Amino acid sequence: MSAPAFDQKDGWIWFNGSFVPWKDAKVHVLTHGLHYASSVFEGERAYGGTIFKLREHTERLFRSAEILDFQIPYTLEEIDEACNATLAKNGLTDGYLRPIAWRGSEMMGVSAQHNKINVAIAAWEWPSYFSPAERLKGIRLAFAKYRRPDPQTAPSLAKAAGLYMICTISKHDAERQGYADALMLDWEGNVAEATGANIFFVKDGVIHTPLADRFLNGITRQTVIELAKARGIEVIERRISPEELPTFSECWLCGTAAEVTPVSEIGPYRFTPGKMSEMLMADYTAAVTPPATKLAANA
Repeated sequence: MSAPAFDQKDGWIWFNGSFVPWKDAKVHVLTHGLHYASSVFEGERAYGGTIFKLREHTERLFRSAEILDFQIPYTLEEIDEACNATLAKNGLTDGYLRPIAWRGSEMMGVSAQHNKINVAIAAWEWPSYFSPAERLKGIRLAFAKYRRPDPQTAPSLAKAAGLYMICTISKHDAERQGYADALMLDWEGNVAEATGANIFFVKDGVIHTPLADRFLNGITRQTVIELAKARGIEVIERRISPEELPTFSECWLCGTAAEVTPVSEIGPYRFTPGKMSEMLMADYTAAVTPPATKLAANA
């Protein structure tokens, strides 16, 4: 039996300051955010009742809104509180949260200076982005047709809905070819990221990852770098050309949805998930697990 469509789930959604039944959380077809992509969002995970790095996610939501030239009509504290309340209202301890802010339907046209800024938060059960079997053996990536845009041509450092258009196209194309995801290059042809996750490589015991000044510097990416450095592993952030891919031994993706997921192939290039990948998968799991949950597991 297939799962219900996302607009038909049961539960509650925090919508402009109050909870509404899931199926009633609706917007008008002439909403500016739908037509002109004036929308920003976050993806967050809760483990054992605690939302991992909630404040960092909320701060990024506000920064993204500012980049798109609007202000969220709540404080950081109010959004944090609303996220925690949404998790509890839906009876979840482990789950995924999606805060989103967008321009409403008061004006229709490119200019929407006076449109209301709406905010909603949903939470639901969502397992790892890739299946456990895929993660252990490493997933396969194709090369994406589209490239990440030059920051001078798009708000590349915001988690803005419009930037994900080419991600959807690229992931669909990769899946049709039998791959799990796609590797996107930046506008100059350097390795950038996957469609919804950052990427890391290993060579001679050193971790290499693209410099995140042309695409989103993921919160999970920052966490993985911190975890690696805590173990004394050197992490180099730099431009990486596709021609270098054969020189790397390991590769993995990381993101809130993907967590830490090893990669076995990128087009014709092969990688072997190894000790570095396994170690950081374990370290990340330990980092996101609340102390109370760890104690219960060891009791």
